[in-house]
Amino acid sequence: MKSSKTLARGLPVQLVVSSEASLFLTMMLRYEPSDPYVVRAEFTVLDSDEAVEWIIGRDLLADGLKGPAGEGDIQVWPVGDGDPCDMCILLTPPAGTALLLAPAREVRAFLREAEELVPRGTEAGHLDLDAWLAQLLRDG
Repeated sequence: MKSSKTLARGLPVQLVVSSEASLFLTMMLRYEPSDPYVVRAEFTVLDSDEAVEWIIGRDLLADGLKGPAGEGDIQVWPVGDGDPCDMCILLTPPAGTALLLAPAREVRAFLREAEELVPRGTEAGHLDLDAWLAQLLRDG
């Protein structure tokens, strides 16, 4: 059975500015079964309305909890050995680089809930290809 429930969770993260300084942000993770391969991560500075959104592969996040994963614009890896309490997310847009420190346990819990909605390996059955094709034809 296809789920239409959207999963969302806000997490505190740190933008590592230097070895002595960090900026605290909120990372809102959103998972939609209609787009089952990705997690949308929206970053906002505390007490601000401006947000930056990144689209991250669900498998990339899951793999990054176990070891280094990703190439190019998004790379993730656990911090520490065994059951890490944090994970690093490195974002490298054309304008610069952002290194974020996120709570691994909360990311893991979010991914478990996403897996309950759409188990890994069943993503293709949740795609609405007719809607995707209609949008592609409409947008040119």
